[in-house]
Amino acid sequence: MNWDIQSAKSDLSKLLRQLREKGPQTITVHGKPAAFVLAVEDYERLIGAKPSLGQYLLSGPGWDEDFAEKVNRRSNTMIRAIDL
Repeated sequence: MNWDIQSAKSDLSKLLRQLREKGPQTITVHGKPAAFVLAVEDYERLIGAKPSLGQYLLSGPGWDEDFAEKVNRRSNTMIRAIDL
């Protein structure tokens, strides 16, 4: 349901009731969507579904055999020869 800003301010308890009964609500300003209100449970479900940065990076695709071989063959020193 869409709520104009004045209705949302004056009927906050009704907005919260609608939120629990019918799900997320939209607040509009001058007829255009300005905010989206979620129940705490919905918000926590959305936030909890995201992996941490570390989990995200570790879940990426594996290296192909050629690339893994090149990485394993490189020198262990930090010094690299470069052409200038």
